Amino acid sequence: MVSHVLQSQQKKMSKYFKEIEENMDVDFLAKLDEAREFANIPFIINSAYRGPDHPLSIENPTSSHIKGLAVDIKAKDSTTRGLILDALRVVGFNRIGIASTFIHVDLDTEKPQNVTWLYKKQR
Repeated sequence: MVSHVLQSQQKKMSKYFKEIEENMDVDFLAKLDEAREFANIPFIINSAYRGPDHPLSIENPTSSHIKGLAVDIKAKDSTTRGLILDALRVVGFNRIGIASTFIHVDLDTEKPQNVTWLYKKQR
C-alpha cells in the first residue's frame, strides 16, 4: 500500500476524481475512472479516504477507506443506482455495498471477494 500512496502523491492521474486523489490508491482510481466512463453519468463521491482518526474509522478500524481503496458514491434513485452498479461490475469491481442513498465500492484484496451486501442502517 505504501508504494501506491507514494505513487499517487507523485502522479495524480484520475480523469474524473482529482478532488479525492490524495491518499487514494492509483489503481483503484483508474478502475473508478473506467466505471465512470462506462456509466456515462457523474459519480458524486460522498466519502473517499478517511484517516484513522475519523469517527467512522474509529468505529470500523478495518475499513477499506483507511487504505485509500474505497469510495461511497451517491445513488439518488434506482436508475442511477442501476447504471452505477452495472458500470462497477463491468470494469471488474467485485466488492460492493448497497444502501438507499449510496453505493460503497472497494478494491480491498485482503477482504472476501465477489461479494455484494446491503446496509441495514444509513450513515
